[in-house]
Amino acid sequence: MRNIYPVILSGGSGTRLWPLSRSMYPKQFIRFFNGQDGSFLNAALTRLQQTSGFKEPILLCNNDHRFLIREEVERAGLKPLAIILEPVARNTAPAIAVAALVALEASPDAILAVMPSDHVVEDKEVFAEAVKRAAEVAAAGKLVLFGVKPTEAHTGYGYIKRGDALSGFGEHAFAVDSFAEKPDRATAEGYLATGSHFWNSGIFVLDAKTYLEEIERLHPEILQAARAAVDGAQEDLGFLRLDKNGFASATNISVDYAVMEKTAEAAMLPLNVGWNDVGSWTSLWDIAPRDDKGNYVKGDAVLEDTTDCYVHSEKAIVSTIGVKDLVIVDTPDALLVADKARTQDVSKIVQRLKQSNRKEQEQHLRNYRPWGYFETLNIGPRFQVKLLHVNPGGKLSMQMHHHRSEHWIVVQGTAKVVIGENEQLVRENESVYIIATQWHRLENPGKVPVEIIEVQIGSYLGEDDILRTDDIYNRAPEETK
Repeated sequence: MRNIYPVILSGGSGTRLWPLSRSMYPKQFIRFFNGQDGSFLNAALTRLQQTSGFKEPILLCNNDHRFLIREEVERAGLKPLAIILEPVARNTAPAIAVAALVALEASPDAILAVMPSDHVVEDKEVFAEAVKRAAEVAAAGKLVLFGVKPTEAHTGYGYIKRGDALSGFGEHAFAVDSFAEKPDRATAEGYLATGSHFWNSGIFVLDAKTYLEEIERLHPEILQAARAAVDGAQEDLGFLRLDKNGFASATNISVDYAVMEKTAEAAMLPLNVGWNDVGSWTSLWDIAPRDDKGNYVKGDAVLEDTTDCYVHSEKAIVSTIGVKDLVIVDTPDALLVADKARTQDVSKIVQRLKQSNRKEQEQHLRNYRPWGYFETLNIGPRFQVKLLHVNPGGKLSMQMHHHRSEHWIVVQGTAKVVIGENEQLVRENESVYIIATQWHRLENPGKVPVEIIEVQIGSYLGEDDILRTDDIYNRAPEETK
């Protein structure tokens, strides 16, 4: 069997699952269901395992998510071939070109199994076997795309029309007759009736050399940009940081438009593994464990005369009376109430929040950092109260604030605190005070998380009032979102 490298694309923002999914913490990192062991990204990482004959995964993500990605990789117990940082968003065609170049450096016969980080595949064993069959087709010079047999006239997916069976592969692989954009209801019903149309899964199995040859023929500027980005890439704490100017020169285009809809080498394999792209709250309700009235509930809720609803509550109790087909998602800083039939429009709400410069589209009250997280508990005109959670071994940068002072009260664990030239251990139920303009640092030297209540007082409390030095995570000054 040829060397098959899983390639996981994790650059999306998941706007249609707002308010749980935010641009700084998108849906691939979220555990949506009660008892869900891992995130969608964790599922993607463990879908094609080395113990089953697959090679180390290659991940592509943006700079903002790099530490979240690494945490998921470590949680999965994996050592990836590379975690590649895209300096700007250029869609899937350039990203896959970069992955192909990196894979070919490791193996001259590399095959790529390209998949999004946020899809559901219920039957991992069948999926792994399907990828191996697809690799055989790809080794024959084809660019393979998985098509999912439709179960309904879905208007939110693109479609592939199956062509003739490919010689030498039985009834497992087919030529691609045509592609179709997301259809209207009547067109989708027609596709469903034909039996020859499949949902476009967005999962590809590609011979790396063949893909680069087709990219060079169809979009030579993309291959040129990808080569420049990889040739100029730099290692940064285990991440491969692509050259920004090189990658930015690539055309912003998907692999479907750039290659699959134009090449004569496209092939399709039917896939039946319980696939779902989880592209809306309705899609999530479809796969959620529901009660006998069709309701899924996570958190504290009392439902009366309520059917077929998705209810998620993180703090307050949610009560419903006499409703059906609703999505209700209540987070500490945002509430969504939507008709299930309209959940594709949640991205319109996110767009309006962006236009208004509202932070609710970008961050939760809990903000994740490479050392742990902080969570805003209360805020007033000249004060703010936060919870700081510092992981074992976590170490904040040496930093200073011009406009605020801080009072730290340790409520769990033992912290190492540096203020100016002084260093001390601060234990549970002890506190320290940091005056504005004092340089200071917080570290967790122990084996259990440290939790601290931080009270900030000052004329300006924004996260950009941080001057950093000696940051072990090599963060840029603007990474204070």
